[in-house]
Amino acid sequence: MKRLSFVALLLASLVLPVTASTKAKVEHIHPLNWWADMKNPQLQILIHGKNLGNETVSLSHEQKVKLKEVIRVENQNYIILYLNTKGAPAQTFDIKVGKTTIPYELKKREVVNRKSYDASDVVYLLMPDRFANGDTSNDNIPGMKEEEGCNRNVPLARHGGDLAGMTKHLDYLADLGITAIWPTPLFINDMPKESYHGYAITNYYQTDPRFGSNDDYKQFVEKAHAKGIKVIQDIVFNHCGRQNFLFADMPGTDWFNFEGKYVQSSYRTGAVGDVNSSAYNRKRMVDGWFVEAMPDLDMRNRLVKDYLIQASIWWVEWAGIDGVRQDTYPYNDFDAMVEWCNRMELEYPGFNIVGEAWINNNVGVSYWQKDSKLAAPRNSMLPTIMDFPLMSLLNYVVDEETDEWDRGYARLYEYLSQDIVFADVNHLLTFLDNHDTDRFQKNPEMAKDTIRYKHALTLLLTLRGIPQLYYGNEIGMAANKSKGDGALRQDFPGGWPDDKSNAFTKEGRDERQEWYFRFTQNLLQWRKNCPAVHFGKLTHFVVQKGVYAYARQLEGKTVLVFLNGTSKQQTIDLTPYQEVIPSNKAYDVLTHKYINLEKELSFNPREIFVLDFGVN
Repeated sequence: MKRLSFVALLLASLVLPVTASTKAKVEHIHPLNWWADMKNPQLQILIHGKNLGNETVSLSHEQKVKLKEVIRVENQNYIILYLNTKGAPAQTFDIKVGKTTIPYELKKREVVNRKSYDASDVVYLLMPDRFANGDTSNDNIPGMKEEEGCNRNVPLARHGGDLAGMTKHLDYLADLGITAIWPTPLFINDMPKESYHGYAITNYYQTDPRFGSNDDYKQFVEKAHAKGIKVIQDIVFNHCGRQNFLFADMPGTDWFNFEGKYVQSSYRTGAVGDVNSSAYNRKRMVDGWFVEAMPDLDMRNRLVKDYLIQASIWWVEWAGIDGVRQDTYPYNDFDAMVEWCNRMELEYPGFNIVGEAWINNNVGVSYWQKDSKLAAPRNSMLPTIMDFPLMSLLNYVVDEETDEWDRGYARLYEYLSQDIVFADVNHLLTFLDNHDTDRFQKNPEMAKDTIRYKHALTLLLTLRGIPQLYYGNEIGMAANKSKGDGALRQDFPGGWPDDKSNAFTKEGRDERQEWYFRFTQNLLQWRKNCPAVHFGKLTHFVVQKGVYAYARQLEGKTVLVFLNGTSKQQTIDLTPYQEVIPSNKAYDVLTHKYINLEKELSFNPREIFVLDFGVN
């Protein structure tokens, strides 16, 4: 990408030409454009600039577009319009604000048979700034506020990863067996420091120029689709960055909780679904700010709610994304998020949204899933929720010696036996780690123990839900939070021109990295073509001699998994499992050999069998 100043990039991102008067100066028009034939014909247009509040507003050259409402807010630098586009064709019409003329486009919607991500996919979570630098010319953009700039020696500074780097390594991900990519937010974070993570958004309609342009993002999605890979957009409604113009020049104090004044959230996410919670605790959780640098948006204000809902729809239409991950889900207003989920379903039937609800028990997590019996009569309408309790279990049961009651896989059996609390177990996002937790391999010594990864990954990819890997799992990257979040988000080796090793290639991986990669690839590529594991009924069995077993069955197809959770040789009687054993011979996915299943099955210490009865 050609090196451009931040000011030039910002002007380019507006897309629309503006004829300015001497009195009013327009700085932002959001959305940048819209589409005809939306299921919901209402369109909010936010116009921001100097001295707009008292200007007259009218439309010209419009065809069947009606100006329903002109809202003049507390701040005279804003005018907010509501239009009715019902029956209006694709067109460009003029919005006149005083003497300022703003051409505005309604595009024709493309007919897209979009299949969102589901349990047939494996999601790859990556942090764009830390994955790969494909274009060094955008590492530092003149005019942006980042104090440190691009400096790989500083864990919390920008490191230079971008859309070009992600695009460059799509073949690597496809070869690994990934079918969906979830990058942390790509929106601009024009903040003074620590903006690399993307969660302090300063413009909901602009890609961060250090990652690339809006067009670069769109092209990345198109190229991912060409490789058979879906793209999930990470978005944040609960908060934005302090430098967002909506806060720096806020339309009114009612756009932010606590009138735009910092009050810390309690982080007690369980308070929302807690029938015994006090109103005070619930308010501090929901209305409190996540951190001082990220003001808390108030979606009870319909102007805020409509603005954010439209922003998410705009990106689906503009870039053709396949799903959304919503950050800090329980921190948002419950009813506003119900409306958002319903609106997404209206425009894109079957569109999947996963919400982050960091709650460490399954009852609390289940409250947030669509059609939860435990939340009734409330219904979040949120299709998918993150299974944090399972993540915690998978991080320590693989290290315990399994017994038949309360250690190792006996704990996992007990947890999965409570799946009745979930409305839909196929709509749980399951994972070993992510960008906010210790890596599964917490230190290099743990990474040497490949057996624990073998067990955990087998469980992740064959149990119920939508599995998610964190970038670097497939090469045994190790880190923990003792050195801060920056340590959890290391640069992927080989993603930078000056890297001495390159884990993107077989030649560049060391022996251990290659083992991790091949083991992961083997399971991922097999899983892609195994519907029984995607959507099959889970039948599991109480632990026998330290061995945990479960089957996934769908339409006559069976996969049966056995895991020896002990450091001893074991032989088990197969009589208890006959209801899920369709024949006495099965293909072991891990060894690529056929296994005979007669009366007994013997295991080496910590041995695993993944038996596919559908392979001839």
